[in-house]
Amino acid sequence: MHTATKCIQSGYKPKNGEPRVAPLIQSTTYKYDDADMVAGLFDLKVAGHMYSRISNPTCGYLEEKITDMEGGVGAIALSSGQSASLFAVLNLASDGDHILCMSNLYGGTFNLFNTTLRKLGISFDFVNPNLSIEKMESYIKENTKAVFGETIGNPSLDVLDFEKVSTLAHRNGLPLIIDNTFATPHLCRPFEHGADIIIHSSTKYIDGHATCVGGLLVDSGKFDYTSGRFPEFTTADPSYHGLIYTEAFGNQAFIVKARVTLLRDLGAVMSPFNAYLTNLGAETLAVRMDRHCENALTIAKYLEKHPKIAWVNYPGLETSPSYKFTKKYLPKGASGIITFGVKGGVEAGKTVINSVKLATLVVHVGDLRTHLLHPASMTHRQLSAEDQIKAGVSADLIRLSVGIENVDDIIEDLNNALTNI
Repeated sequence: MHTATKCIQSGYKPKNGEPRVAPLIQSTTYKYDDADMVAGLFDLKVAGHMYSRISNPTCGYLEEKITDMEGGVGAIALSSGQSASLFAVLNLASDGDHILCMSNLYGGTFNLFNTTLRKLGISFDFVNPNLSIEKMESYIKENTKAVFGETIGNPSLDVLDFEKVSTLAHRNGLPLIIDNTFATPHLCRPFEHGADIIIHSSTKYIDGHATCVGGLLVDSGKFDYTSGRFPEFTTADPSYHGLIYTEAFGNQAFIVKARVTLLRDLGAVMSPFNAYLTNLGAETLAVRMDRHCENALTIAKYLEKHPKIAWVNYPGLETSPSYKFTKKYLPKGASGIITFGVKGGVEAGKTVINSVKLATLVVHVGDLRTHLLHPASMTHRQLSAEDQIKAGVSADLIRLSVGIENVDDIIEDLNNALTNI
């Protein structure tokens, strides 16, 4: 099936006489008739739900849908996109290990890695994604456990050169972790381009309605963890009576280990109610993303020609440095995020943000409404000026999250705001 069909049909499969719509199972616990079966659940020998901190049917419907849409072998619904980034790293690395990252990461991800996870003894290098593969490779160390990047950088909007970065990762025996939040599986399926692990902030386009904070961790099942570089997958886990993940779960070792250790111990689970709403939102993902892309390209072309606009960045524009990668990896569209600068600098930009009526100033991106934001003073303000530039955030950058309203109304709103400069 096409991804647009999987948005609606994948996941929940009702049996004869059961509800057609995926139900909300708002329960923490599950009843069993046999003591040995429960023991089997805790030994990971029997499939089933033992406790909603580890799994829940409603969360499972969403996980199955996203797994199918991305073309993986399993997924975990988590409490936030930050939790998904955290789990992706902690499932591979621990004290003394190293992760190589592209430098154009979302500010929250950068802070998670560069501040909090450094305190746990994991080191990170952040490299310009435009470097040659040879220069990137000079940052690989014996203790490197993964390469991390974003399909579309936030808010730099660089489209990742998957061929280069996946080659870098795999010829060094490393998994490639990709944040696919801005693209969504409707526009890009990173597993088809060499990614091994995908994360999403489902808070954005997958939910699409700004109702639920959530994250998703998806496993391709393609990476071989038996090379000796990842002993936690190939040696006995004493917390499960000596179980070895690669032997017990084969190509699902990564996602099972994340669920039964990290989710068990850290508890960053998505609530069933949030999973229920996110699953509903995901059903219209393809329709919404097509409209987001159409509107964004129209608005980007409008801004490019406006006399009060200094510059415009949108991956779908032929003038974008990422245009060749957009055509290669995002043939359906370049998502709904535009960045631009206003002539007159930061103060003129603030005038635009304060003058819009239809668009709103919120600390969010990727839902069906149109939003504006000034990252340098808001989402990326914890970064130094140098790190902001590395992340693609200039002082005058305005991030425009284009909604699915009528595009003429959005343009009129922007035009009216620009007249106030």
